[in-house]
Formats: sequence, C-alpha cells, structure tokens
Amino acid sequence: MYQDKTLVCKDCGQEFVFTAGEQEFYAERGFENEPARCKPCRDARKANRRNGNSRREMHDAVCADCGAQTQVPFVPRNDRPIYCSDCYQNHR
Repeated sequence: MYQDKTLVCKDCGQEFVFTAGEQEFYAERGFENEPARCKPCRDARKANRRNGNSRREMHDAVCADCGAQTQVPFVPRNDRPIYCSDCYQNHR
C-alpha cells in the first residue's frame, strides 16, 4: 500500500527516505503531514530544546499603530499589520 518516498530536509537540504513503515506509523496515529526534517536534524532539534537552546529568531518590524520599533517571532508580511506589545493588547 505505501511506498518509500524521497523527501528533502528543510533544515539541511539533504534528501532522506520516508519509508513505507514510517508512513504507516504516521497514518495509524492520524498524522497528516509528512516529516519536514531528516532524522539527524530532528534529533539535533530535540537536543537543543532539552538543553534550553530553543530561542526563537526575532525579526525587526515597525508597529502599524504607534510607529515604534518592535520585534516579532515571524517574518513580517506587507499584507498584515504588525503591532508592538502595547498596541497588540489594545487590538485584542
């Protein structure tokens, strides 16, 4: 039913095999997305979280309300306003 698939790791760019057995495991547990990272990158990510190195990359932005410089944990897009923490509370 399942066949091995070759995927590309989103962290290191290397190809890895998503085996038929792994696909069956994912299906049994109701996982809908295929893995995005190879095993070494998944293991490194888990190790970083365990060691407390899970700091998010922050991106500079300008608040759409007050014009203050702020930082957000995602890449800002031009089609959505960005708010500093004070202005964000006012929009909630």
